[in-house]
Parts: sequence; structure tokens; C-alpha cells
Amino acid sequence: MTQDKDPDRAVSQTVKALLSLRDLILSGALQPGERISELSMVERTGVSRTPVRMALVRLEEEGLIEAIPSGGFAVKAFSEADIFDSIEVRGAMEGLVARAAAERGASRAALADIKLCLDDIDALTRHPVLNLDHFASYVQLNARFHAALHDMSGSAVMIRQAERASALPFASPSGFVMAQSALPQARTILIVAQDQHRCVIEAIENREGERAESIMREHARLARRNLQLALGNQTTLDLVAGSALIRRPSRA
Repeated sequence: MTQDKDPDRAVSQTVKALLSLRDLILSGALQPGERISELSMVERTGVSRTPVRMALVRLEEEGLIEAIPSGGFAVKAFSEADIFDSIEVRGAMEGLVARAAAERGASRAALADIKLCLDDIDALTRHPVLNLDHFASYVQLNARFHAALHDMSGSAVMIRQAERASALPFASPSGFVMAQSALPQARTILIVAQDQHRCVIEAIENREGERAESIMREHARLARRNLQLALGNQTTLDLVAGSALIRRPSRA
């Protein structure tokens, strides 16, 4: 009884269930279309039924699973068009955030902080040979950049919606970075992305709202290009978290 009344434990158990279930889905242990019931997930995660139920609701909100008429949930599959739409939504929201930051004015401290992040990315891209560790570091720095950009809008509403858009399946700014690492064009794509980072901060600093918005919309489309390149190579695609959920078009 004491455990059920402990809010911290309840939260930690829900987080444990959420992380476990998300990993089962993204790793392919749960296949697209596979039915998920609360009881079966209690057994697989070792977490009680209430936290599992809350985690399933959260995963439905994230778009990784969907409720089915017979009860419970099923793992969703995603077409290329679904993913492209998610990326487009993320680009629209980040464009709005960048425009707001430019038109409302970002603080000197916020600009200085995000420029330090860009300096770190520059240092990474100067390595003569980029390996998986470098790209893993880029994922962290890229997440830091985008989070800082969201904060620069100064709007809790915009920040929340930008974060929601980035959490859509495969819409994350770094969703295809690891797949990109295996492409011949890897360094070029990274350099283009970094140039866009620099350009949007320059636009924000110069109070150019329309330009800042346009750059971030175009920046999101790099992820779309990376997906198209990854889809042409199964080995590359396997580096994408959740690639088992992508519904490939049938080949004649």
C-alpha cells in the first residue's frame, strides 16, 4: 500500500515502463501490427499494471501505437509519406520558433550560449575522418542546438509544440543522423546542416524573421533527404532507430 501512495515511485515506474516499451517497439521486438495488451506488457517489463497502462497511453500520444477495437493497442507502421509529413510539421514548428526568436529579439546570453554549441559542432566536423563516435557526439550537440533554439522563442506555448512536433515518429532533428554516417555524402550533409545552423542564428541576431523561418523549414528537409538515401540501402537503414516500423513500398 505504501508503494502505491508514493508519487515518486509511481513516476519512476511509469518512466521505466515507458522506456522499456519504447525500446521493445523501436528495436523491432514488437512488430508493426502486433497487438499489445496490458497484461502481456506487465510480464515483459516487470512493472505493475497501472504504470504500464499510463506508458501505453503516452506511446499512443507519441504515435508509436494505436488503440484497436478489440481492446488494447497495436504497434503502428509508417509509410515514407507519413514520415515526410512528420518532418514537414517539425520544420514548420521550428520555423515558427526561429521567426519568433528573431522578431522578439534573443538575449545576448542565449545567442552566446548557442554559438558555443555551434563552435563545438565546428570542432567535430574538422576531424579528418568521421566515425560513429563522432556522429553520436553530433546527435547530442544537435539536440542541444535545437533545444536552445526552441528556448530562444521565449514562448512556453511554442516550445511545447515544437517539442511535440520533434517527438513525432522519425521527426527528430537527429532521427537519421546515424544512418547518414554510413552514406558517402555523410560529411557534406553534416557541413550543410551546420551552415544552416549558422545562418539561422545570424538571421535571428539580425532580426530577420522571415529568413530565419525559411532556413529552419529547409533545414528540416535534410532529414527527408537522409531518409530517401537510407531507404536505398538496408544496411544503412538498419542504423535508424525503429527502422522495422517503416513500411517499404513493394517492388515490382
